[in-house]
Amino acid sequence: MMKSTLFSLLIVLLAAGTSSAQRFAIVDVAKIMDNLPEYKEAQKQLDDIAAKWRQEISVQYDEVRSLYNKYQAEQVLLSDEDRKAKEDEITSKEKEVMELQKQRFGPEGDLFRKRQELVQPLQDKVQQAIAEYADQKGYDAMLDKSINAGVIFASDQIDKTKQIMAKLGIKANK
Repeated sequence: MMKSTLFSLLIVLLAAGTSSAQRFAIVDVAKIMDNLPEYKEAQKQLDDIAAKWRQEISVQYDEVRSLYNKYQAEQVLLSDEDRKAKEDEITSKEKEVMELQKQRFGPEGDLFRKRQELVQPLQDKVQQAIAEYADQKGYDAMLDKSINAGVIFASDQIDKTKQIMAKLGIKANK
């Protein structure tokens, strides 16, 4: 029992002796990105590409609907073999369109890769500026308040978003 108490006391003393005041600050990465002109341009490019692809897919879905409507009108006149062929054609075209939609907008699709290509370098630039600022000012941690990862309240005194934006040469619009 005595050893246990001494061991516990030793742990507490070591923890107290090695802990020092850690410095941390808060940044709003979403606000920084929203005010970054290159990010706005990348978002516009992504929106334009997505709109083009949505239109392309919509046209193909219209073709499927047209095939189906034509089939519905002709169905009574077709032989069983021709009916099966038309149904297979419609099903095949529909699967093709769904595959294109998945290829363009799926979790690992073309839009995701394009977003990575356009936005990742900008995110890296912001991340580097934050890391450099933290290092220069002696911060142990920088938290992102835009992702709501448990930050319930943060004083304006520890919010360094404006300083990071200034470091990046960004003027706040919002």
